[in-house]
This record gives sequence, structure tokens and C-alpha cells, in this order.
Amino acid sequence: MAQLDREQLISPDPKYDNLLVTRLINQVMRRGKKSVARKNVYLAFDIIKEKTKQKPVDLFEKAIDNVAPRLEVRSRRIGGATYQVPMEVGRKRATTLAMRWIIKSARSGKGNPFHERLARELMDANNKEGSAFKKKENVHKMAEANKAFAHFAW
Repeated sequence: MAQLDREQLISPDPKYDNLLVTRLINQVMRRGKKSVARKNVYLAFDIIKEKTKQKPVDLFEKAIDNVAPRLEVRSRRIGGATYQVPMEVGRKRATTLAMRWIIKSARSGKGNPFHERLARELMDANNKEGSAFKKKENVHKMAEANKAFAHFAW
């Protein structure tokens, strides 16, 4: 049997009818509490809509695009030595990493409720700033620094 793409197994979220928003909700979700995750994402999108006066889904997609890495380093063991080899990142993995970094940086903040921190992080990522965007920059710098080992990628 051909392996099904996981993208086919999730349905678009009810409010925005978008698969990417569903993926965000699923990554925000903890301990199977999808309704809590959905509420937090929708509240964050409401804050974005209120503050920026633009469609939150468009801003979210642009934020993901800004944070998604193009290159990453992977460890490769060659002849007893381990090299950090820069490799291109696939589209789906890049999107997943971007969401993971945005959620992680929103969770690491203290003081405000999670939905406010998530909204702030998405707006920062949209403007090419914030800790998730810095993470992408660091990953790219690491790949650039290890460009000499690119010939080990196969």
C-alpha cells in the first residue's frame, strides 16, 4: 500500500478553512487538548487582526515564510570524524521548523497569556524580527560557516 501523505489526514480548521492553521493548532496542542489550542490560536489571530488591521491568516503565512530556513546543518560521520554538513531543507520540514520555533519562543516568554505572546511572536516574525527569526538567522550562519563541508552531502 502506498504511504499516505500526512497532509491528507488533517482537515482545514473550521474558522479560517486553512490547512496551515490546522497544523499550527496541532503543534500548539498539549496533552490532546485541541479545544484549548484552537482557542489560543484564534485569540492570537483576533489580536493580530485588531492591531494590524490585516487578515491574520495572510500575516501568519508571511511570518512562516520569513522564519522557514532554507539551509540547515546535519551531522554526518565520515571516517571517524563528525562534520556539520549544510543541506537544503525541504518545504514541509521548513514549515514545520518555522512553526516549532515560533511556538517555542512564544512559550518561553513570561508574564502575558500564551495567546498574547503567540500573537506578538507572529507579528515579529512577519516584520523579520523576534527570537524565532533570530533562530533562523543562526541556523543559516551555521550552514554558511560549514560551507567547506558541503561536498560531504549526498
